[in-house]
Amino acid sequence: MATLLAFAADGARLSDLRGLTDRLAALGGHASTRSFHGRVLLVVTCTEPALVHAELAASAQITQILDTAVPHPLASRAASARDSVVRVGDAEFGGGRPVLIAGPCSAENPEVLAETAAAVKAAGATMLRVGIFKPRTSPYAFQGLGRAGVSALSAVRAEYGLPVVSELLSVRDLDVLPGIADMIQIGARNMQNYPLLAEVARAGRPLLLKRGLAATVSEWLNAAEYLLAHGASDVVLCERGIRTFERTTRFTLDLGAVPVVKELSHLPVIVDPSHAAGAARLVPSLSAAGLAAGADGLIIEVHPRPHEALSDGEQSLDLPAFAALADRLRVLGTALGRPLAPAAEPDPAPELISVG
Repeated sequence: MATLLAFAADGARLSDLRGLTDRLAALGGHASTRSFHGRVLLVVTCTEPALVHAELAASAQITQILDTAVPHPLASRAASARDSVVRVGDAEFGGGRPVLIAGPCSAENPEVLAETAAAVKAAGATMLRVGIFKPRTSPYAFQGLGRAGVSALSAVRAEYGLPVVSELLSVRDLDVLPGIADMIQIGARNMQNYPLLAEVARAGRPLLLKRGLAATVSEWLNAAEYLLAHGASDVVLCERGIRTFERTTRFTLDLGAVPVVKELSHLPVIVDPSHAAGAARLVPSLSAAGLAAGADGLIIEVHPRPHEALSDGEQSLDLPAFAALADRLRVLGTALGRPLAPAAEPDPAPELISVG
């Protein structure tokens, strides 16, 4: 069974394509349509791809047929010459104004979560990052609050009006996380968890896809392709450092990947300096470098008292350090002609979710 991807002419409606889809069905092709960045995408599964391709090529209603034999066609510039813009609340990834995301590694308790949210918003953050489900190398390390953290995160989201990005570890939690996270993160360890990618793609939320610990740019983009192929519309990539022979930092931040991805793909890309550095003292320099490299945003770990943090305290900035960094980044962004996105305005409070 083969899959063919084709874009219909601008302004095409489903009713306009029924004749074409009937002809494709007669050739053994099953066609479905969906919107893809303002265009109508025709997805055809078939057993006779040569015949179906010829029918698509002969149709005046089709303006472009993507080559699915090449890597990541939907994530590539072939699918969109223009940069995609992903909106999460008032934040726009790829809109020319870098997004500043900040927050604790994990939701340790409601007090830490609220204190951090208030401080990062006051410092100018556009979004709040926090994990209630945490992947840890050791099975004995703090694994996050899990479902017990849902109510606290929902309350902070409502009180401070910051859109939330949080990591999904398992399809079992898809009944909970989309209700409290405005953006769902797929972490580095799950970048090639293809069944998870296929399911989260249908969750109806913008997605943040982190690069795997040892993934090439091509593998990273192919993981994004899984999301796009299974129905996701809004995908943001995150460079968070890769594992190399160097040990003076936790990972090696591959800043060259930022312009490379922008050359190969229309998807926005942000940088995580915290996980790459592994040490708070290095985060400001790597943040500035990421912004200068053209990143569409930064995601930074912040904790009121890093020495008390239950996870990743050594790489987390304290509240005054983050405020100072945000001021520095605003100056740098303006100098680069890419001023930071403004802080989020409060939204109407959503209904709180409680999980027993």
